[in-house]
Amino acid sequence: MIVDDDPLVRSGLRLLVGGDPTLEVVAEAGDGREALRLHAAAPVDLVLMDLRMPVMDGIDATDAFKALPNPPSVIVLTTFDADDYVVRALAVGADGFLLKDTPPAEIVASVGRVLGGEPALSPSVTAALIKQVVDGHDNRHGLEAREAVAALTERELEVAVCLARGESNAGIAAELFMSIATVKAHISRIFHKLDATNRVQVAITMRDAGLV
Repeated sequence: MIVDDDPLVRSGLRLLVGGDPTLEVVAEAGDGREALRLHAAAPVDLVLMDLRMPVMDGIDATDAFKALPNPPSVIVLTTFDADDYVVRALAVGADGFLLKDTPPAEIVASVGRVLGGEPALSPSVTAALIKQVVDGHDNRHGLEAREAVAALTERELEVAVCLARGESNAGIAAELFMSIATVKAHISRIFHKLDATNRVQVAITMRDAGLV
C-alpha cells in the first residue's frame, strides 16, 4: 500500500514499485486513517508511509498498524534525513525509512529487504540509529536504564520523571507539593544514583527505561 497525501507522489511510487514483477501495489491512501481502513478490508504485506499528512500522520498511522495482531511492514518516506519524525517513526515500530529522492532501484530493493525481514535505511542513516531507537526497551541501554532507575525511591522517581519532561525546579515543587530545597535534594540524589551530571542525562535514562 502507498500512503501519501500527494496524488502525484502516489502515482510515481505506483509506477516505480509496480514495475517490479515481484511486487504489486494493491491500495493507495491519502492519509493514515484511510490506510488503516483499507488494510482492515484487505490486508497488505507492506506500507510505504509518508510522514506528514492531514487527518492522521505517518507517526500515528505506523503506531496503529504496529498495534495490529498481524501488522504489515512499514517503510516511512521523508524529505529530511535528520528529522525528529523519523526517530519517532522508528520508535513506534517502523521497519525503516527512505528519503523521497532515493534512487528508484534502491526503493524497490529496500521494499524487498523489508519483506525479507531486514531493516531498510537511507545511506545517510547508520545501523546504530535503528538499534538505539527501534530495539527500544529491549536493548542493552533499556536494560541498564531500568536497572539504574530501580535504585530510585518512589519520590525520587516522580522527580526524575518531571526532570525528563523538562520541568523547572519550581515547576516540580508545585506539581509534587514540596519545597524547592527538597526538590534540589532529590535531584542531587537522582544524579548520584543514575551516575548523571546533568538533566539531559537523566532524561535519556528515563526515556531508555520507558518511563517518559
